[in-house]
Amino acid sequence: MRSPATTAHPCSPKALLTERPLLGVALASELAQVFEVLASDTRLRLLHALVLLGDPCMSDLAEAVGMKPQAVSNQLRRLVDLGILTTRRHGTHIHYSIVDPCVIRLMHHGLCLNEETRDHVQATAS
Repeated sequence: MRSPATTAHPCSPKALLTERPLLGVALASELAQVFEVLASDTRLRLLHALVLLGDPCMSDLAEAVGMKPQAVSNQLRRLVDLGILTTRRHGTHIHYSIVDPCVIRLMHHGLCLNEETRDHVQATAS
């Protein structure tokens, strides 16, 4: 069974990077803020756990990444505040999900880039 995060609606069509004007200062700052929040090994692990688990509550995520619930809650709050995650209440539990599937694609491309550059560095070092 596929998790809701992997079956979400695709990103709405956007202009290709080569078709956009050069980033202005304000937009570059907004984009840097997104990358700054994503530039956390803990938050990246939590996002991956969300993809793998589908519709987890905070305690499921804490168990998956081996962290205390309060620490996970603090990290999830940063992702919710930026609009990357959304929450829904089910009884006494709060469940988290990724708002935009572009986040999943960005993580996938980041992993691909990491593997490619690691392979390239290893190949040129040999």
